[in-house]
Amino acid sequence: MIKAGIIGATGYAGAELVRLLLGHKEVEIKWFGSRSYVGEQYSKIYGNTFKLVNEECLDDNLEELCDEVDVIFTATPQGFLASHMNEKILSKVKVIDLSADFRIKDVATYEEWYKIEHKSPEFIKEAVYGLCEINREDIKGKRLVANPGCYTTCSILSIYPLIKEGLIDKDSIIIDAKSGTSGAGRGAKVNNLYCEVNESIKAYGVGTHRHTPEIEEQLGYACNDTLKVIFTPHLVPMNRGILVTAYANLKDKNVSYETIRAAYEKYYKDEYFIRILDKDVCPETRWVEGSNFFDVNFKIEPRTGRVIMMGAIDNLVKGAAGQAVQNMNILFGFKENEGLQIVPMFP
Repeated sequence: MIKAGIIGATGYAGAELVRLLLGHKEVEIKWFGSRSYVGEQYSKIYGNTFKLVNEECLDDNLEELCDEVDVIFTATPQGFLASHMNEKILSKVKVIDLSADFRIKDVATYEEWYKIEHKSPEFIKEAVYGLCEINREDIKGKRLVANPGCYTTCSILSIYPLIKEGLIDKDSIIIDAKSGTSGAGRGAKVNNLYCEVNESIKAYGVGTHRHTPEIEEQLGYACNDTLKVIFTPHLVPMNRGILVTAYANLKDKNVSYETIRAAYEKYYKDEYFIRILDKDVCPETRWVEGSNFFDVNFKIEPRTGRVIMMGAIDNLVKGAAGQAVQNMNILFGFKENEGLQIVPMFP
């Protein structure tokens, strides 16, 4: 049994970490960190944990926390962990960060897109990008894991086999992504109020969304080159879920369905959490809700010589907390799906 601490336990991703870890037979949650609710009963903030969690919320003191636990999850805004990270913490515990602080390897790129100074760039090199199905071997034994973003997880996994196999033109990728409102966090924002979101859909962060360089960097590693993508996210009136529809030019316009399918099978057929759907079945967010599954499929468009790549995840699970638990399982040598064998919820 290992001990875990969560900083940011009262945000949506933090609360999802609590839900998942409560069902993990190898983990005990020792620290429910929340600067906004110090001293308050956790179950009064999230009533779904009534009689399951009796602890009060503690502060975000990483120096104290690292003496109490084996792993720290930081479900915090950008800049928090980078501002507090030091060698003392990493010498005592493993850290899984759900923010973007250690995802992007180039400090200048991070500072340009996130508009903040990176306070601990000396740890960026050793941080491993925790996209488990692609970087599993690199994750093992590491001290610091940068948990991928929700849009990036769905986008990269949808495209990865085809760019890795050289089947698509790397400079032709267009990503259309749609997310439920929980992706914006739990903070009070006028744009996320019910009346602002309900019965509407909108694009946002057009050409400027901060997940863009993360997607480009990781897909660049896949094809051993630099690339630029068009990435446009949309907000839809649902609680959870991300749907990605990505487009790219095929290098061989006469490529067969079987060849494309074989590329996905090559990388994903043995992955527990990746479900390659049957031919002509499109991914839907409702079939992954509440789970750590990623559903994927594709369609060849022969008239234009393009391929349409489609993926769906729950943004709070595979896009955040579930992937963080999956990373923890890899770090500590647990069964990778421990605590995550959850059947998607419907309705």
